[in-house]
Amino acid sequence: MHKGWILPLLLFLPTLLAGLGMLARTPRMAVRLLTWGTLACAAASVAAALLALGQPAELKAMGAWLMVDALSAYHLLVMAVVFSLSGLYSRSYFEPDLIDGSLSLGTARRFAALWFASMAAMNLVLVSNNLGLMWVGIEATTLVTAFLICIHATPTSLEAMWKYLLMCSVGVALAFMGTLLLAAATHGSGIEGADALLWTELRDSAARLNPKLVKIAFLFLVVGYGTKAGLAPMHNWLPDAHSQAPAPVSAIFSGFLLNAALYCILRTLPLVEALPGQAGWGREILVAFGLISILVAAVFIIAQHDVKRLLAYSSVEHLGIIALGVGLGGLGYVAALFHIFNNSVSKSVGFFCAGSIGKLAGTHDMRKINRVMALSKVWGGGLTGSLLAIIGAAPFALFLSEFLILHTAIQQGHWFIAGAFLFGLALVFIGALRHLISISWEPHVEPVTPHRATLLEGVIVFVPLATLLMLGVYVPAPFWHLLEKAARILGGAS
Repeated sequence: MHKGWILPLLLFLPTLLAGLGMLARTPRMAVRLLTWGTLACAAASVAAALLALGQPAELKAMGAWLMVDALSAYHLLVMAVVFSLSGLYSRSYFEPDLIDGSLSLGTARRFAALWFASMAAMNLVLVSNNLGLMWVGIEATTLVTAFLICIHATPTSLEAMWKYLLMCSVGVALAFMGTLLLAAATHGSGIEGADALLWTELRDSAARLNPKLVKIAFLFLVVGYGTKAGLAPMHNWLPDAHSQAPAPVSAIFSGFLLNAALYCILRTLPLVEALPGQAGWGREILVAFGLISILVAAVFIIAQHDVKRLLAYSSVEHLGIIALGVGLGGLGYVAALFHIFNNSVSKSVGFFCAGSIGKLAGTHDMRKINRVMALSKVWGGGLTGSLLAIIGAAPFALFLSEFLILHTAIQQGHWFIAGAFLFGLALVFIGALRHLISISWEPHVEPVTPHRATLLEGVIVFVPLATLLMLGVYVPAPFWHLLEKAARILGGAS
């Protein structure tokens, strides 16, 4: 049997589970389906990635409309990690609501259905060889994830949902214009009919595309998909949506949804780089957006008081770091891909811990939270560890990936970029560390009863953090080879 059969399965399985979620008979059944179904979908993603990586060429299906290569395989693996952790955390997150009966059957059904629908949409983005189909996947993620933000409807969550819908819909509309311009750029290139939006066809014919149209298309795509990815100055929706969504949803937003949007930009970058005489043009745009995102996020992080909003602004910063790394090229490609994994894992754990600490303390306001480890050794210790990782403290892996990006900038002689990058990182480190010291080590005014965490909660917090510590001092050769293989695609290799 041809191995390409697994690619349609990545779309069919979560879609089927979304339907089953609406048929759950009890809230507990819906939560169990969410947990185990997520693990099943993650296993399918890992299988598809490994099958693709074992092929001499891309793994294709459905007339080459679906395709997985090293770049998409790597993102499938990251997505599997983020959703697996978030699915397991959802069980812990909803357990108090299941015990006291505050989680209604309708809410549990909607949450499970929308959760799996978002998985199907993100899978569609990653396995689409057709850029139009990829755009459909991004549009679908906007529609289904918007309602996850306000699963517990409040005035602020509804406002965040509408802001998310409006801004991202405008961004996706701009990305649609860019997609149409890419199709128009194939005129006279020998690409005919429906093949005009196949990424593999565009890559192989890049030198024959209309360069002006491709460059204009790329600008539309960067601004459009960059809005969904949370790049500054198009990031305004992100802090509200991430802070108002339930913690498991915030984790998949920051942990992977932003990556999925940035992935669309990464897919089109090799097409611009392959234009005759235009090498470096597209990367310079990403460097600019990357630096702006880092510096804008740094300012807001210093003045932030809500821990979930701090994590949200940190996502703006880290997506900027990834864009900067890609923009530098060379080793920067590898470092940026490495940073995608590091940020996804640390941000997921950060939102898990922030959400649980918020429930225990009754607030997300860092001015009212002290000695988080007294509240819970697992959630408090995890929040402290994840924040240290997120701000790039050594020896966490984020320090290593940021160092590699800085090394690339200096090696290439981009001293201004290196200086601006260091300045932004320093602002974030100082600003976030001030908040971290306040919530972790300032004494409590009143005594508290510590929360006893379960073994599962300890696993989903400390295993990821231990992984980031290990990767900060030792990167296994197979993982590094995967990063290099995916980086070669960004560099234009077939």
